[in-house]
Amino acid sequence: MNYLHEDEEFYPNTNGEISTSITQSWTEQAMECYSIGCDCKKCSLSKGNYSFVCQMPKVIDVLINMVGKPRIDMA
Repeated sequence: MNYLHEDEEFYPNTNGEISTSITQSWTEQAMECYSIGCDCKKCSLSKGNYSFVCQMPKVIDVLINMVGKPRIDMA
């Protein structure tokens, strides 16, 4: 088995391609990322202990270009 050590990061084996399933519409996580300016220090996921490199800033760029900026309602 090939397990990650605590200090290693996981890079998905996607040849740099982003899955089209996450670039079709604004998800809750994409909206959060957009609303905090892609600042990982403010992200709710950063509080988890994940060992992957976040691809969300790239997803945000694709969403803006393909779908447009999200409408964020401030309650």
